Amino acid sequence: MSDLLYSEAEDDLRAAVRSLLADRADPAAVLARAEAAWEADRRAAGGGRDRGADGHAGGAGPYDPALWAVLAREMGLAGLLVPEKLGGAGASHREAAVVLEELGRAVTPAPYLTGAVIAVEALLGCGAERDEVAALLTGIAAGRRTAVLALPWPTGPWRGGAARERAAATVRARPGGSAAAGRLTGAVSSVADAPAADVFLVPADDGLHAVEAAAGAVEPVTPLDLTRPLGRLVLDAAPAVRLAGAEVATAAVERALLAGAGLLAAEQLGLAEWCLATTVAYLKERRQFARPVGGFQAVKHRLARLWLQQVSARAAARAAADALARGAGDAAVTAAVAQAYCGDAAVRAAEEALQLHGGIGMTWEYPVHVYLKRAMSDRIALGTPGHHRTALAALADLPA
Repeated sequence: MSDLLYSEAEDDLRAAVRSLLADRADPAAVLARAEAAWEADRRAAGGGRDRGADGHAGGAGPYDPALWAVLAREMGLAGLLVPEKLGGAGASHREAAVVLEELGRAVTPAPYLTGAVIAVEALLGCGAERDEVAALLTGIAAGRRTAVLALPWPTGPWRGGAARERAAATVRARPGGSAAAGRLTGAVSSVADAPAADVFLVPADDGLHAVEAAAGAVEPVTPLDLTRPLGRLVLDAAPAVRLAGAEVATAAVERALLAGAGLLAAEQLGLAEWCLATTVAYLKERRQFARPVGGFQAVKHRLARLWLQQVSARAAARAAADALARGAGDAAVTAAVAQAYCGDAAVRAAEEALQLHGGIGMTWEYPVHVYLKRAMSDRIALGTPGHHRTALAALADLPA
């Protein structure tokens, strides 16, 4: 039985990331940047402004490039899952989960889950010994490249083959000048963190390809969660490098989606923790009938239920991260359990935070609504809780 408690190294990593985000990405600053980016994209789309040389419309999204440079390069967090021989940290999914908890706690707009976890796992599934794959992994670990797997954000694991088949129906490849080169034509909708990517990993009819962002166009899609932009990737005979054939690509996509779903639970856990902690602090200060609102029994019961849900969510998220780190045979089961539980738990925590903050919780300036939108978006990302419960029934040999 693995120890699911946080190690000393994980606690130190958490402290470092939390300190940085407290200085550089407090929720109020995140809200302001996200709102400004959304307004810029809206004006660009309405005014028909041409896309820049990088194919992106509007601004650069809600991301803080300086913050991402510190996280990815100076702290080396983008390369946590990259092998040491390629310049990465050679760490495990447990450490990546700690980072995601803190990013979720601050609803930080950063392509960490999509780039440093899902894209890295897809590349590792293609074979790190291949020169094209090794070059991308080295660039990601150094913070020079940001890769995103070009699949619709709601695509969940246990549909790896189906996901690639759907992609093959929308993205077609034709041979180029060599066996590894080709050109892709088609479109992929609702790609998360598309504005932040400089290279896309695109599943096509003949395998998985790497396409430079400048070779395609990213059309902004209005998301519910302004802190994780969505984009529609459009390719028109875009030059591409083939990373893996169809069979290997299917396994690589499945691996990436499984790791993404398992570690998304850590982000949802961090989000729920912020909602509960902030709500408790507010209810200690807010007074009604000459006493703190948090002192009323009915309110205490609601907070106690949230705390119990949070403890259970932590156990599920930690189990999933640990199983992925060990490459355990039950990793798929623990990931399904984590997503089936943590998605609803995060939404419940955010909803309760909104209600228990009273009038201030309903205002745009107060950041609780940002957490609610992230929680609701995360609940359908990488498969809904219902999708994961159905998958869990099959994995446990319990016919649904």
